[in-house]
Amino acid sequence: MYSSEITQASNFVKGVDLTFLVILGISFFFLISLTVLMIVFIYKYNRKRHPVAKQIEGSTKLEIIWTVIPLLLTLLMFYFGWAGYKPMTKVPDDAMEVTVYGRMWNFSFEYENGKRTDTLFLPKDKPVKLNLVAMDVLHSLYIPAFRVKQDMVPGKENNFMWFEPQKEGTYELFCAEYCGLQHSYMYSYVNVMEDTAFQSWIADTTQVLAENIDSPTATGKRIMQNIGCFACHSLDGSRLVGPSFKGIWGEEITVVTDGEERQVVVDEEYVRRSIYEPNADVVDGFNKGLMLSYEGQLSEEDVNNIIEYLKTVN
Repeated sequence: MYSSEITQASNFVKGVDLTFLVILGISFFFLISLTVLMIVFIYKYNRKRHPVAKQIEGSTKLEIIWTVIPLLLTLLMFYFGWAGYKPMTKVPDDAMEVTVYGRMWNFSFEYENGKRTDTLFLPKDKPVKLNLVAMDVLHSLYIPAFRVKQDMVPGKENNFMWFEPQKEGTYELFCAEYCGLQHSYMYSYVNVMEDTAFQSWIADTTQVLAENIDSPTATGKRIMQNIGCFACHSLDGSRLVGPSFKGIWGEEITVVTDGEERQVVVDEEYVRRSIYEPNADVVDGFNKGLMLSYEGQLSEEDVNNIIEYLKTVN
């Protein structure tokens, strides 16, 4: 946690670490002190040495001491906590904004020019504001190396965090709020680079051009990877939160619609409805309500590419 490789990863590291060390130091001091006192009292006032217990009257002086000292220590810890927290609420005016979407069980990052990735790319020594959007349940964005963590609350406005990356490198990013069966798989990475390299990356359109050149099948798979489909649906026939995609195209399956079972064929109409109305036809044996609609998040072309990819998963 305190290795020289990451101590300067962001502008908040020193403040958070100082607060942590102050609280740890106070706690460690009292742990040792109380443990030693307990051992001394056990030895000095055991039953063999004091077979007859004595009534000990209260001490106003002692009571004042053990009230005032803990109060001062608590205020000291509060001061360090507040001094570290307050700057986290004041976003610089020139901060670059990135919108973070969290849903079961993946993160995606959208930049000001509309570019969208599943890894967070950031420039070094530039303030960054992350606007946090939870698409389904409560999540929490946590970047340990930067010492920042913020809950992502569905429907909450002005839900954000900010920081300034100060060291190039790749850092882990996690969801720190239990959000369902695949919570432990909800993680990504932060890639911090020099500003010139970042500006070249953000302006690079080759990824978009590649998607236009690639076959619909390849594009469909890339879209599904970016929006986290494979966190819930396997490609090898194994059972996850949702049914496997392996060999599903053209098959007749049993679904539950309005509480009644019926048979449907996995075709374009079924896939399209499953994307936009995922709880309309729930595959028998799986739970309703785990998948939310992608209405407004995927274009018709995106859905068509996904359909083309699903046709090939055998």
